[in-house]
Amino acid sequence: MQARSLETVRVEFILRRTGLQPAGSSPADARAPQSAVERGRLPRITQLLAQAIQYEDMLRRGVGKNFADLARLACLSRERISQLARLLWLAPDIQKKVLSLPRTPSGRFPVGEPALRRIASRLRWSEQRQMWRQLIEQQ
Repeated sequence: MQARSLETVRVEFILRRTGLQPAGSSPADARAPQSAVERGRLPRITQLLAQAIQYEDMLRRGVGKNFADLARLACLSRERISQLARLLWLAPDIQKKVLSLPRTPSGRFPVGEPALRRIASRLRWSEQRQMWRQLIEQQ
C-alpha cells in the first residue's frame, strides 16, 4: 500500500459588506458611485487564460502529474483542461494583451474563446500576431 503525501493549500478570501468603507476613506468616498467599468467583470478570455496559467503552475509544482489529475481536482473534463492549456501556445505578447484587457460592464469582450483557440492553433507567433490584429480590428 502506498503512502499518500499531503499538501497544504492556503486560500485567502476577502469579504466585503455593502455599506462598509475601507479604512482611511471618508464617508463621501463611500457614497461616490463607481463607474460601470470599475465594477465590471474581467472578460471571459482573460479569466480562462489566467486559469490555464494557474493549471500550468500546478503541474510545475507537482500538485498534479498530468491533465487527468488537474481535471479531477478542478472537476473538469480532461478535454477542457487540454483546451485551456492550448491557450498557453499564444505568443507571449498576445497573452499579455489578453491578461490586461479592461473590465467590462457585462463581462463580455467581443473576442471569444473559440477565436482565441484558433489563433493559438497556429504554430508561428508571427501568424498569431497577424490573426490577433485582424480580430481586434474587426471589433
